[in-house]
Amino acid sequence: MTSKKIEVVYPVQSAFSSEEDAFTALSTSALLAKSSVPYSHRRVADNYVIIKRVYRFQAVQSRISNAERQLLQKYDFNTLEFSTIKQINEELSYLKKWSTSSNESLRKDADALLQIRCKELKFINASRYSSITDEIHNGYKALDRYFEEISKFYTPVI
Repeated sequence: MTSKKIEVVYPVQSAFSSEEDAFTALSTSALLAKSSVPYSHRRVADNYVIIKRVYRFQAVQSRISNAERQLLQKYDFNTLEFSTIKQINEELSYLKKWSTSSNESLRKDADALLQIRCKELKFINASRYSSITDEIHNGYKALDRYFEEISKFYTPVI
């Protein structure tokens, strides 16, 4: 008599997750994408997903400029390679709120910050390099997941 044990496969988990945690930090990125998403976010995500699927980031992507880095610092955001999944998820929720704000300056900054994040993500994907390689600083995975979930061009692999 042989008994079969059902093996449960979990998605990518953070370093602080236990084996029993079915809901991960990347799942939060997917949930952020399911709530109302500003049009500017969808436009950036569509651009990102098309480039990812068609060109696979073979073209050289540049790093962010000092002015872009200063804008990140203005809102106390780390660069993408120094961000955790939790930090990126929090930033995405802020950017969603700010993109629909009545303050025009805040809306413009929110859209610029999302463009900067996209540029950073393209650089990491193109170079397949991050100066930080530990398991904790992988916020780029959350941003990639968010972009794929909100894009109309994304089709999940089954």
